[in-house]
Amino acid sequence: MTGNGAAAISARGLVRIFGGKRAVDGVDLEVETGEIYGFLGPNGAGKSTTVRMLCTLLKPTEGQAVVAGYDVVERPGDVRIRIGAALQEAALDERQTGREILDLQARLYGLSASDRAASIARAVDLADIGEAMDARVKTYSGGMKRRLDLAASLIHGPEVLFLDEPTTGLDPVSRTQVWDEVRRLNRELGVTVFLTTQYLEEADALADRVAIIDEGRIVEQGPPTDLKRAVGADVIVVDLPPDAIAGAAAVAETVPDVDAVTQGRRGITIATADGAATIGSVAVALSGAGVHPRALTVRTPSLDDVFLLATGYRMSAVDPAADAGASGARGSSGP
Repeated sequence: MTGNGAAAISARGLVRIFGGKRAVDGVDLEVETGEIYGFLGPNGAGKSTTVRMLCTLLKPTEGQAVVAGYDVVERPGDVRIRIGAALQEAALDERQTGREILDLQARLYGLSASDRAASIARAVDLADIGEAMDARVKTYSGGMKRRLDLAASLIHGPEVLFLDEPTTGLDPVSRTQVWDEVRRLNRELGVTVFLTTQYLEEADALADRVAIIDEGRIVEQGPPTDLKRAVGADVIVVDLPPDAIAGAAAVAETVPDVDAVTQGRRGITIATADGAATIGSVAVALSGAGVHPRALTVRTPSLDDVFLLATGYRMSAVDPAADAGASGARGSSGP
């Protein structure tokens, strides 16, 4: 969903230090009203710490953040009444029913009886768990708990919704259901969504814009399509024995129309404007140098390629949902 140009979230020079370590190290970002903003990075990159500061759960060590028009340090109460948050662990009392949890949430926000009834009805529809709404939460699947948690976070009609890795640990079907709910609440309710994730596919599927965070710093930012286009029109993946990788990279860099070559544990990745036209030249050059790839494939760039260029390693090394054809290890890049 495209925003109207007004900032729902703004941060400048945001820093959080724990025991001398800068968990968040000078984050600048701006999220427009009505957009889904993806905050992408591996565990330990600073995603959750940033969210906790924006939600007023942690005070910044340095910098400033404004959410829904209010400073998170100077006016935390005004921020809290205008945001919803579904953090990594669903905060649900398993002894209660889904309906009881929604009612309690509405009462905690001080909604009147009539507003409470209307809000609960909307939340029941959003959660979409049928008769299970009147069953105890301990009987729910992981996907049902996550959808109920989403519905509870929206009970008071927040302007901004923070979702901190909402699908971690869910099976593929439940993950898709949560994605559908996020799209629907953004499209139908106009809620601004700040989504942290370590799943490349999730950020690509949901976010209007993505920020890549690594070691506490934003290293790349923009619409997923634009970020991938900046890598090149195509990527050639060359699967090689380990002892042939360095030599193959040197050869590939001499081939016309090759824009960039990166080395990894399983071979090299080549960025080019026209993979179909270039792959033959790459194969001939490698063969002439006595290098014999196990496989050569052409594909369009992914966010993993963007992450590689921005950080020097592949996100898929720590992303179990990433494309199997793009794996590596932190500290090394790979096809």
